[in-house]
Amino acid sequence: MKGVLLVNLGSPDSPTAKDVKPYLDEFLMDERVIDVPNWLRNIIVRGIILQTRPKKSAEAYQKIWWEEGSPLVVISERFTEKVQKQTKIPVALGMRYGSMTIKKALQELIDKGVDEVLLVPLYPQYAMSSYETVVVKTMQVQAAHFPNIKLTTLPAFYKNDEYIKVLSESIAEGLKDFDYDHILFSYHGIPERHIRKSDPTKFHCKIDGKCCQTNSVAHTTCYRHQCFDTTEKVKAYLGLPDDKISISFQSRLPNDPWLKPFTDFEFERFGKEGKKGLAVITPAFVADCLETLEEIAMEGKEQFQQAGGGDYKHIPCLNDRDDWVAVVAKWIEDWHDNESLPA
Repeated sequence: MKGVLLVNLGSPDSPTAKDVKPYLDEFLMDERVIDVPNWLRNIIVRGIILQTRPKKSAEAYQKIWWEEGSPLVVISERFTEKVQKQTKIPVALGMRYGSMTIKKALQELIDKGVDEVLLVPLYPQYAMSSYETVVVKTMQVQAAHFPNIKLTTLPAFYKNDEYIKVLSESIAEGLKDFDYDHILFSYHGIPERHIRKSDPTKFHCKIDGKCCQTNSVAHTTCYRHQCFDTTEKVKAYLGLPDDKISISFQSRLPNDPWLKPFTDFEFERFGKEGKKGLAVITPAFVADCLETLEEIAMEGKEQFQQAGGGDYKHIPCLNDRDDWVAVVAKWIEDWHDNESLPA
């Protein structure tokens, strides 16, 4: 019997420093998030970051926390329930970090008689610290606890026509009645070395402004290329002018080269340039979370307007939109009926 495992990032159980600390510890101690030797990662995470970060992160979570719980978890649960209603096989939800573990979700499927699982990492683009870590963790859990199940993984869907259509139409709805003079596609940031580490050729990815436009097998695992490709496809679908579109990358750690330009620097730049209407989209996420609701919707607006900018609008993620639900349900049914996966 077939079943589906949906996996997203995760969340602390509550917006308190007590619950945020173990969540951040699990997240930041992941070797695919901070990819340095374990002894150094221990010093950076447990010796430095976790001494102050939990309190600050808890305060940020408190700003966006819903009555029902973490927005990311609540939205993901709503999405899962809707998908389940549109497919004939069991669907379970797990998180890479936190108490809603992948192991629990797989056990839920096993208990329903599932012996063949479609893993759906809820990340459009491939990155070591998102898509890859979900796949590796799921394989580790499978090998250790459920060796008899067969596992198939949905590929990154950043350029899939059905995904691009839904994303584009959600953006068009967000732009309706908003007088913008610029649209910023803000993607999650990663260290530049992650791009090079993920390059199967070990020579193509130079991050020089040309490699992402030069065809290569490296693009199948190049996060930067896939971010540009998603943006270009949305731009083409909506007929958006080149001079009103740009890309940036949010989140970074100090003393380390990360993908540029940085989103917060762009907010300040656009404000100083006197942009009268800035719309911001976050296509690295399919569900709104701390990074979109607090870092972009709140802090971004403040940074932009304090620098002299005008109106500001954060366009929500796909969340549990019915058309997005229908696309994922279709992918599941195609896999169930024909063993086919989206291209």
